[in-house]
Amino acid sequence: MDTHVLDELAARGLLAHTTDIDALRAQLDAGPTTYYVGFDPTAPSLHIGNLVQLLTARRLQQAGHAPLVLVGGATGLIGDPKATSERVLNSKDVVGSWVERVRSQVEGYVDLDGSNPARVVNNLDWTGPLGTIDFLRDIGKHFPINRMLGREVVRSRLDSGISYTEFSYVLMQAMDYLELFRRYDCRLQTGGSDQWGNITAGVELIRRATGEQVHALATPLVTKADGTKYGKTETGTVWLDPELTSPYAFHQFWLNAEDAKVGEYLRIFSFRELAEIDDLLAESEKAPAARIAQRALAADVTTLVHGAEELHAAEQAAQALFGRAELTDLREPVLAAALAEAPHARLEAGGELPSAVDAFVATGLAASRSAARRTVAEGGAYVNNVRITDPDDPLPSSALLHGRWLVLRKGKRSVAGAEVVRS
Repeated sequence: MDTHVLDELAARGLLAHTTDIDALRAQLDAGPTTYYVGFDPTAPSLHIGNLVQLLTARRLQQAGHAPLVLVGGATGLIGDPKATSERVLNSKDVVGSWVERVRSQVEGYVDLDGSNPARVVNNLDWTGPLGTIDFLRDIGKHFPINRMLGREVVRSRLDSGISYTEFSYVLMQAMDYLELFRRYDCRLQTGGSDQWGNITAGVELIRRATGEQVHALATPLVTKADGTKYGKTETGTVWLDPELTSPYAFHQFWLNAEDAKVGEYLRIFSFRELAEIDDLLAESEKAPAARIAQRALAADVTTLVHGAEELHAAEQAAQALFGRAELTDLREPVLAAALAEAPHARLEAGGELPSAVDAFVATGLAASRSAARRTVAEGGAYVNNVRITDPDDPLPSSALLHGRWLVLRKGKRSVAGAEVVRS
């Protein structure tokens, strides 16, 4: 007998909160259920925090339910309140362009065809024509001010100040659920646990406005080992757009996952069976240096987001940088992306290239010229995976990869890149 989707989500650590779990189970058991998850276009790309929601939507669709993926052309113009400061409001043109970019991203994670096809919707379609009086009468009357003031994100801003624009965000998100309920008989909203207050506000609005019971499900926030979350407001955001985070950097991120988190990440981001994940983790414990679980994670998520070809290129680049594959086989964009993740420098060159000593010092692989000479003398200096024997001779122009790149390596593990610019 197949595992119930709620049990599968729970086993993967994807249930942080739900409304009445028995009622939700009965709803899903009654037949294909329409559900929705929303994304505000407050940046030109989604990130790996959003990926949790996309993959949760995919799991529910694979279980036979029908997803609505909402791209918030209206709510993206306002922004969900932040705990510390007012959000910067982006122009309508900027948000409009981001709507289209986010729409193209989300369409890659759900099936738009079949017996339970996904539908992508934009809340600007029903919010744009709505008049202020109608909004206040039909939506605002259902929201007690004391309940809104009790929300943590609002309480934290009362002393410093919060605009009515951000204060009213919860009304708009709740209205989305009501609208989708009326248009598509949507009976479930999913989202991150940081959205739980907004999500349950929609559940309550539908109850007050129609008398109907609907449901909500929230996943935990994906965090680093120190407890900080991944997202647009944190440093080091890992974007889904390859122009913002290259496939090589994306692959490296997962490859470097902390041992304490790799099991959690595999359950959330991989579609491997749970028993197979347990086997991977057991193998990793026996040989932690091999990073078996991390390699599986990096392969799965990179293939999912960027495709098998980009996974192969990322793996090939990682091998080539450390002398285990041919650098000349790397496409220039892949090489450039790989070197962007390592220490790197731009080197001005006239008629001849700099020496190995100058290149090692410029890129930081050596602290001084004398230290660079020692590395050469000890046989640990490589340029494009070729051992350097003379520290002071100019490097040959033929060494340049794609006419401008040098890959420098000290020993087996320390790599840097140099872009040679002709003056």
